Amino acid sequence: MRPSDVQEKAIEVAATLPAATLEHPFGPEWDVFKVGGRVFLIVTELRGEGIVVLKCEPEHSAALRAGNPAVTPGYHMDKRHWITLHGTTGMTAELVDDLVSNSYELVVAKLPARNQPVDPRRRREEEMR
Repeated sequence: MRPSDVQEKAIEVAATLPAATLEHPFGPEWDVFKVGGRVFLIVTELRGEGIVVLKCEPEHSAALRAGNPAVTPGYHMDKRHWITLHGTTGMTAELVDDLVSNSYELVVAKLPARNQPVDPRRRREEEMR
């Protein structure tokens, strides 16, 4: 996938998630998606290359980075809990979809129950059917 394709797919997925909002707290060149006021996805450019930054479980993050050159540590974020996606060989639309959804679910799971727009465990179970 090209960098712009990775960005477009990430935005497309994020826009469909319950209670996800798009904000620009760092300027117009930074698309920041939040749920419950917490960031789960950032879409921007790094040295002219479109990138996507999202939350990821540390174990999963390490495995993804080790096995895929299109995944690097999170740009300007905690390197253990965030990853950056680049549009290169090894990046697929399905992987982007899964990673954006997983990032959203990780953030939702940390929200107080009353602020959760969906039950993150139930949402994943329904998708698997």
